[in-house]
Amino acid sequence: TEAEDVPQRIVSLSPTHTEILFAIGAGDQVIAVDNLSNHPEEAAAVLTDLSAFEPNVEAISGYEPDLVVLSNEGPIVKQLAKIDIETWIGPAPATLGDAYAQIEQLGALTGHMGDAAEVVSGMETDIAELTSDLPAPERPLTYYHELDDTYYSVTSNTFLGSIYSLFGLRNIADRMEGDSGGYPQLNAEFIVSESPDMIFLADTVCCGQTAETVGARDGWDSIAAVQNGQVIEMNDDIASRWGPRIVDYVRQVRTAFEDAAAVQPASFGSALANRPDRAVSTGQNGAVRRG
Repeated sequence: TEAEDVPQRIVSLSPTHTEILFAIGAGDQVIAVDNLSNHPEEAAAVLTDLSAFEPNVEAISGYEPDLVVLSNEGPIVKQLAKIDIETWIGPAPATLGDAYAQIEQLGALTGHMGDAAEVVSGMETDIAELTSDLPAPERPLTYYHELDDTYYSVTSNTFLGSIYSLFGLRNIADRMEGDSGGYPQLNAEFIVSESPDMIFLADTVCCGQTAETVGARDGWDSIAAVQNGQVIEMNDDIASRWGPRIVDYVRQVRTAFEDAAAVQPASFGSALANRPDRAVSTGQNGAVRRG
């Protein structure tokens, strides 16, 4: 990218991409971020009341941006094009490979290709390490990932599902995928009857759910995860973003997996047979999104 083509007045309306822009060294080029971009701390200096969910062309153009970063398409893209403001869209990925591709694309776009390559390389190394030398349970462990307290979940055909698959985990929601696009709404009876070995709560912030509230749900005390203390409280923000903090998410899943594997007879060895080959480095720039 020629120096004069590198955007210097970036508005980010995507918390994920705000994290990425700062991680690749483009933070100084960011002049405004949306009201949910709460990480990293440096982003607080350019935090605004701009909404990613209801973007307002007048409010955005008031910052005189030369690039607006979004995580999904919508009328705003055409509205900004009409007033000659460039946009870049990074939709929710389907795989880690898709997420890495977005980091590299933003690096190329902002003049930080080397930094972006370094971030991706570091993530690949960390995740490869976190998903190697896994305990091998007698049988594949099952899990339920909770998006909210109305039992929306994710299937293996989603970005988060692909991360759990790295550990050979079996997703109870897969049978209920239907036409949900990877985000089926389950019901309590089904979850209780499946009795997953692990429950990952990605609704701790939005909906105040904890291991304690889950255990108190009617009938849930019979679920293996509840009985064995394998209800894991995740950070909603990290669970819904696909930037460099994915590594923290993978680390938390690794710890939980080791704990759950220890509950049943297990031998340390390779669980690679249970996971897709080289899932960490495949995939194109994704277009799978929720809703």
